[in-house]
Amino acid sequence: MTETLDTSAPAAPVTTGLYIGGAERQAAATLEVADPGKPGTVVGHAAAASAADVDDAIAAAKGAFPAWSALGAAERAERMRAAIEGIAEARDEDAAILSQENGKIRLEAWVDSLVFEIRWNLALALADQVDAATVLAPAPGIPVTTTVAYQPLGVVTVIVPFNWPIAILGASLPHALLAGNTAIVKPPPTTPLATTRVVQRIAEKLPPGVLNVVTGKDADMSALITSPDIAKVCFTGSVGGGKKIMEMASGSLTRVTLELGGNDPAVILEDATLDDAELDRLYAAIFDTTGQICMNAKRVYVHRSRMDEVVAGLAARLEKAVIGYGLDEGTTMGPLHSPVQKAFVAELTEEAKASGADVREFGTLPTDPALAGGNFLRPALVIDPDPALRVVTHEQFGPVIPILPFDTEEEAVRAANGTWAGLCGSVWSADAAHADRIARQLVCGYVWVNDHGATRLDLRAPFGGMKQSGMGREQGIEGVRAFQDTRSVAHLDPDALAAG
Repeated sequence: MTETLDTSAPAAPVTTGLYIGGAERQAAATLEVADPGKPGTVVGHAAAASAADVDDAIAAAKGAFPAWSALGAAERAERMRAAIEGIAEARDEDAAILSQENGKIRLEAWVDSLVFEIRWNLALALADQVDAATVLAPAPGIPVTTTVAYQPLGVVTVIVPFNWPIAILGASLPHALLAGNTAIVKPPPTTPLATTRVVQRIAEKLPPGVLNVVTGKDADMSALITSPDIAKVCFTGSVGGGKKIMEMASGSLTRVTLELGGNDPAVILEDATLDDAELDRLYAAIFDTTGQICMNAKRVYVHRSRMDEVVAGLAARLEKAVIGYGLDEGTTMGPLHSPVQKAFVAELTEEAKASGADVREFGTLPTDPALAGGNFLRPALVIDPDPALRVVTHEQFGPVIPILPFDTEEEAVRAANGTWAGLCGSVWSADAAHADRIARQLVCGYVWVNDHGATRLDLRAPFGGMKQSGMGREQGIEGVRAFQDTRSVAHLDPDALAAG
């Protein structure tokens, strides 16, 4: 995978427009996209859609819906397969742009686009299930034969976040299109460039209006949620953002799928193996993308007898971390995406220090003058903190992790479940049956055993959260059904009726 990675930087600045109804258009205003690692550096400009542009996108998607939905799933899949051909040809450039606008290292940005392509093709593999109907035969007292089939909803809005925007888009967009819906994609306003490029290249190969992309300020794009012509909104983001989406959608009873934040526990049992391979996986689960992944481990609960091993293992890996600019060779940890997030994570760390917790920070901040004032933070381990501290109760979304000891498994499960969140979790044990017994007690949508995080997510399986981590599921046939409704057609059966 890394052998194909082009390490050259793209020519800057990058400019993207809107893509509506089969045509690119510019807008009267633009968004200036800042580089989180180099203060004052502009990565590029994205079109800032007006309310009229948004209305046009909705109208284009609505107009394309009848013809697209009339196709069978197999034919839609063929057109979608043709549309994604060649998507990798610009992946190196896309990755460099995403690294600059997001801050994460180039390899992660490259994988971002790769995961989108994988998810797209996995969705197409479900084509033969999409139109499958269920036939209910007559039964005593029910003199009808009923066919239960599926139908698309209409126009779908897909809103993705800044951290893995292209990959996350792949968890819902292909499923929505395969189900027979048309779509409008709204990339994040702080990282719109690479996502817009990828979506537009696909949209250009589909019938006009089937796939549209609009960028801009959130305040100008509310119709993507509130319009009565929007059948569903699929949103990935914060809990606060999800609540706002749900409130806005309630006016037209628009359906929502919400994949929100996580405060994922990793529960390390007394019999865990904890060899180098497992510690490598645990480290990645915590610190990939500088901790800015919803399904990263956010709390580590360790049997008291294994605390020293876990702390030493993570510390040894953090000592090798290279904090720097995402495009620079050798960088393993880039900046946080925004100054606000940097300040929040730093505040959590300082709060833990003030409480008397054992806080250990690692790495060296960049010395390059061009990076001075960038959103860089030293990663930290917070050992045995008060469980009431915000570093434990809040989603840090940064490179700081609390490590908490437990004495009994009941205590560990109670602590793991004692949160607002329910996205993911993990159990670490040398005994598979032991791990399964604990995993079944975790209140979350997805559990790993002896692993954790986005790199090991089964992209065929339904994914989503419980509690305030969201509602609905993406991926797999369940992800397709989330963009469909059922229709039951009943035929009176004369023989069954006569039989009484």
